Parts: sequence; structure tokens; C-alpha cells
Amino acid sequence: MTAPSPIDRTDRRILALLQADGRLATVDLAERIGLSPTATTERIKRLTREGFITGFGARLDAAKLGRSFLVFVEVLLDKTTPDVFDRFSDAVRRTPDVIECHMVAGGFDYLLKVRVADMAAYRRFLGEALWTLAGVRETRTYTVMEEVKADQGLPV
Repeated sequence: MTAPSPIDRTDRRILALLQADGRLATVDLAERIGLSPTATTERIKRLTREGFITGFGARLDAAKLGRSFLVFVEVLLDKTTPDVFDRFSDAVRRTPDVIECHMVAGGFDYLLKVRVADMAAYRRFLGEALWTLAGVRETRTYTVMEEVKADQGLPV
């Protein structure tokens, strides 16, 4: 894969507009940035090909889908070897309640973002999914009382 080409101000404007509204029609996008629809389409294709745009999707309401209980979980593994990291990562990728997983440096190994229906569902998740994973030595849970900012956008 070749290195991505530098992006200019117009590319950044395209990224910002699409990030705000991924359903924006190419004609409308082109009008907002001052290019033809063909030139806009070519830029979007290049930005996608070069990995600046990784996909499109809808933002869903967690509460309406029965997943209003949000927790962050620190996970400490009993060993920090490549095979333990790989097994843990593979297992987490197959666990739908985990919506984010980050390997971190510091006093624990992974930080998970988990969405479930309620405390009882979280308790089941701990017992049936997380604590059963090989290598998990300890967990600490932080229950979210209020989501102050949950913006998924990146500054462009």
C-alpha cells in the first residue's frame, strides 16, 4: 500500500461535512465546497482508497435499543505475553457487549467500553463473558452516571 497523499483544505472540508452527515448527497456536498459533483466524487473515492474515510454508518440511540447502561472496565491480565494479548483481543472482538477495547499502558492492560441493558445484564456479562476469558486476573468497573460528551467526530 502506498503512503496517503497529503490532503488539502478542500479534502478537510469534505471530511468534516461527511463526518457531520454521512448521508449528504454528492451534489449537495459539491455545492458546499465549490467543486463539480464529478470532482467531488473523485476526491471522496481517493480519500476512501487512501484510508482517510474508513466507512459510513448511522448513530443509534442506545436507550431505545435497550442498552442504556454504560460502563468502563479496567482489565488486568495475569501475564503480559503476546499469546495472552492475542487470545484476549480475539475473544473481545467476538463479544458484542464490548463496543470499544483499548490496550493501554499503566496500571492495567485493557480499557473496555461496555453497553448493556442494566446492572443485572452487566453482572451476567462479567460472569459469563469477561471473567471466563483465559488470562483475566482482575477487573475494575466504572459505571457512567451521565454522558457529558459522546462525540464520535475527529477534528479535521
